[in-house]
Amino acid sequence: MIRNAKQKLTLDRPSLYKIRVPGELDAGWSDWAGDMTVTCETDDHGQQVTTLTGTIDQAALLGLLRRLYSLGIPLISAIYVEIESPP
Repeated sequence: MIRNAKQKLTLDRPSLYKIRVPGELDAGWSDWAGDMTVTCETDDHGQQVTTLTGTIDQAALLGLLRRLYSLGIPLISAIYVEIESPP
C-alpha cells in the first residue's frame, strides 16, 4: 500500500534533519541532541565538518540550533530531509 507522499510538515511531527557545523563536535552531542548521530568528516578544503543527523520535532530542532548559537558554533546548513512515516 502506498501512503500519502505529500505529508504536511508540522511543528509537532518528528522529521529527519541534517545539521552541519564547522569543526569537530564530540560524540557526547548525540546524547544531548536527542540521540542524533554525530559524524565528522573532512570537506573538499581539508576542513573538519561535523554532521548531526536525526529525527526530531521542530521544538527540539530550535533548541539544538539555539544551543549551537549560544556556544558560538557557526551553522553551515540545517536541512530537512523527510517526515518520519507513521507506523
